[in-house]
Amino acid sequence: MEFPDFWWEYEAHFKNDLPDDIPQNTFVVLDTETTGFSLTKDRMLCIGALKLKDNHIVVKESFEVYIRQEHYNTGSAEIHGILKKSKKEQLEELEALKQFLVYAQNHILVGHHVMFDVNMINAALKRNGLPKLKNLTLDTELLYQKTLLISSVVQRKERHTLDDLAKKFSISRKDRHTALGDAYITAIALIRIMERLKPKNLKDLIKKQGPSRMGL
Repeated sequence: MEFPDFWWEYEAHFKNDLPDDIPQNTFVVLDTETTGFSLTKDRMLCIGALKLKDNHIVVKESFEVYIRQEHYNTGSAEIHGILKKSKKEQLEELEALKQFLVYAQNHILVGHHVMFDVNMINAALKRNGLPKLKNLTLDTELLYQKTLLISSVVQRKERHTLDDLAKKFSISRKDRHTALGDAYITAIALIRIMERLKPKNLKDLIKKQGPSRMGL
């Protein structure tokens, strides 16, 4: 298949297995701001990500790109605040994807409802004639649910939002609904969750999560 060099460089990272020791792994905690929830009609406007290494957020290695899109939804703009005629530099979608793949390498992708973000990125990759992401994923909602005591008295919530986790772990929501701000909240939540779960190794952490839920 004819793919650009940056795709083959991304794929080459997966020739080696990830370390099983959690502190030796890098977690890319990401969030996307989009025009809506449809994988076919809607588009990504921004990808924000942070790297988490040995339970420390590497702020200097943060990632944020804004993406130029023809499709725009004024309703969703009220939430994420990204204006169509923004003064921020906007990249073409393919260039944004290239930069994200260079950043993500074969690291573990983490998000709150992570498969939504992964599926949006995969939809953009498909539009640009590229295969899907190959990274392992972790969902902070699924992991958080494993920290909760099961009680027959207290009714267990089916879903837990990022706001729920921010409140539970006393995380500031000042930059909520920006891609990088939500990634930061998610990264701190992951640290707090792992403190409770105490996984022995990477396989144990993935096992604790259980099967990923596709979509929203």
